[in-house]
Amino acid sequence: MSSNMSQWLKICFVVLSLILTHSVAAHQLSTSYIIAEMDDTGRINGEWQLSLTDLELAVGLDLNANGELTWGEVKNRQAEIAGYLAEHLLLSRDNLLCNLSFNAVERLQDHANEAFAVTDFSGQCAISGPLTVKYKAIFALDSSHEMLLNIGDGNNMHSFVLDDNTQEVTLDLKEGSWQTTFTQFVYQGMIHIWIGIDHILFLLALLLPAVLQRKDNQWQAITSVKIILTNTVWIISAFTLAHSLTLTATALGWLTPSSRWVELGIAISVLFAALNNIWPIVLRLAWLTFAFGLLHGMGFAGVLGELGLPADQQLLSILAFNLGVEIGQLAILAILLPVLILLRNTKLYSKGIMPVGSLLIAMMAVQWSIERW
Repeated sequence: MSSNMSQWLKICFVVLSLILTHSVAAHQLSTSYIIAEMDDTGRINGEWQLSLTDLELAVGLDLNANGELTWGEVKNRQAEIAGYLAEHLLLSRDNLLCNLSFNAVERLQDHANEAFAVTDFSGQCAISGPLTVKYKAIFALDSSHEMLLNIGDGNNMHSFVLDDNTQEVTLDLKEGSWQTTFTQFVYQGMIHIWIGIDHILFLLALLLPAVLQRKDNQWQAITSVKIILTNTVWIISAFTLAHSLTLTATALGWLTPSSRWVELGIAISVLFAALNNIWPIVLRLAWLTFAFGLLHGMGFAGVLGELGLPADQQLLSILAFNLGVEIGQLAILAILLPVLILLRNTKLYSKGIMPVGSLLIAMMAVQWSIERW
């Protein structure tokens, strides 16, 4: 191998390593959940779920600084937690502040293997008028933080996502808005495939050999762009069909898989797809993609379940979320595929980028498999 080729391989290895490291960090997003209902008298009751990791940043739970958070440490900081929540969540109706009170943290809830403190709250708002929710928690500490809001009046449910750029929302509880729900769930579908590094790496592992063909026991460039596009359409269509089926079935409760085994299966699917590029076993990738896509759909459904489906707009929410996933997936494809097509005729790609990239993906998948076992 020439010295120039060796240098290029080193550069590719470093760049891909940086990309993977950044992507893994980006996937660990900070999220909180508020679920509330207001009756005809303006009385509101709800719960706020905030991760212990975020509470540690906000009020300092780990008093003995041993790096582990305990239930006793949470209970010892009850007053500080209640004060922080009251300061960073403001509700008003018809321009009049609602009088909110926050109970002590009485339980923990698990989301994606992370513990969340659950705080019940209640209060009195004006009887009528538009409701404004102002949320300021965690943003100053973590600008990637998101709050998923589900709020209704017993008849209509509204779903919103507040982030550092949108810390306030105003709504009319009496008016159910399918447009708002649709937009919010499309947005969430796009975001969750973009931050879902395991899903992205699975697609990347499938796309890396999509511009190559196996001849004489080695990878060679496919000369026809039309054939590349046809192969890619089959792969993406198989993945879309498969994960759409299981996403819908799981979200509606027709399937109830263990999240642990689903996440482990997703990690194994990434590992198999990556190793298949180095030591090819399956060359008809559409069938492989469909089989593993069923697992990824269950993973998407887990995220959708955490968002909370409005009772009166379940099918709409599932459709919108799935559409968002497809839009996000196509955006990734639109960025990656032209680059791969341009590079496919170079030895650097077939001898360097494809195998080295696949090896890095496999290494990451092995780590996930061990963690999720």
